[in-house]
Amino acid sequence: MKVLVATDKPFAKVAVDGIRKEIEAAGYELVLLEKYGEKAKLLEAVKDANAIIIRSDVIDAEVLDAAKELKIVVRAGAGYDNVDLEAATAHNVCVMNTPGQNSNAVAELAFGLMVMAVRNMYNGTSGTELKGKKLGIHAYGNVGRNVARIAKGVGMDIYAFDAFCPKEVIEKDGVKAVDSADELYATCNVVSLHIPATAETKNSINYALVNKMPKGGLLVNTARKEVINEAELIQLMEERPDLKYVTDIMPAANETFAAKFAGRYFSTPKKMGAQTAEANINAGIAAAQQIVGFLKDGCEKFRVNK
Repeated sequence: MKVLVATDKPFAKVAVDGIRKEIEAAGYELVLLEKYGEKAKLLEAVKDANAIIIRSDVIDAEVLDAAKELKIVVRAGAGYDNVDLEAATAHNVCVMNTPGQNSNAVAELAFGLMVMAVRNMYNGTSGTELKGKKLGIHAYGNVGRNVARIAKGVGMDIYAFDAFCPKEVIEKDGVKAVDSADELYATCNVVSLHIPATAETKNSINYALVNKMPKGGLLVNTARKEVINEAELIQLMEERPDLKYVTDIMPAANETFAAKFAGRYFSTPKKMGAQTAEANINAGIAAAQQIVGFLKDGCEKFRVNK
C-alpha cells in the first residue's frame, strides 16, 4: 500500500517523522509531495496512491479521476470543504477529517483576537476587559468547548447555541444553552463563530443577526469566510460605529473593511487557527493513524462523506 502526503504547504519535519513512523510500522510505503505548486504534479503523484493525507490541498473530481487506486483521503484538520465529497463517494473513496486535533490552537487564537479587539488593537488608548462580559459561542463543537474552557478562566459569562448539540451536553459544562442564534446574539457582548461552511450557514451571519448584538458588540470569526455576509456586515458597521469584527480568515472585501473601519476591524493575512507546532503534529499523526485503521480494520469513525 502506498500512502501519499500531498501538502503544498508542508507539515513540520517532526510531524512528517511521526506520520512516517505510523505508516511504515504498519508495513506501508510513504511518499511525500511537498510544495508542488502545479496541479499537474499532484495529478501525477496520485496515480498509484492508495491513501492520501492533505492539509488545505484541493481534492476534486479531476484528482479523483487520476487516482485509480485510491481508497481514502484524510484531511489533517477539522474543515474539509477543500474535498469534493460527492465526487469522492462516486469514486468509492472514503474521506475523513481529524476533528479535535487543532481545537485548542483555534480557541487560543480566538481569545488572542478578542483581547486585541477589546484593548483597541493595542493603539495605546483605554479599552475594556473580558472578565464579566457575556460570551456567545456559536456552535459547540471541539473548538467551541475549548473556547468555553478558556473563557471560564477569564471569568466570562458563557452562552452557547448549537442546533445539533443537546442542551444538557452544553449545560453539563457549566455553559448556558440558548434556543436560537437570534437569542445568542441579542444576549452576548462577544460572539465567537465556530460554524462550518454549509449550504445552510453560508452568508448566515448577516445584518439582521449581528444587529441584535448589544452596544459595543464584538464578532470573532475563526470558522470560515463564507459564513459571513460581507456586504451586509459592512453596511451594519457603517451604521453602528460601536461594533467590531476580528477574523483569521481574510474577507474578500478586506480592503473595504480595513479602509472603512480602522480600529474596529482586523484580519490575519492568512488563516492561522491551526498554525501551531502542536496542532501541526497532532493532526498529521492522527491522519496517519486513521489511514492505518481504515486500511487494516475498515475503521470509518471519522468519515465525512456518505
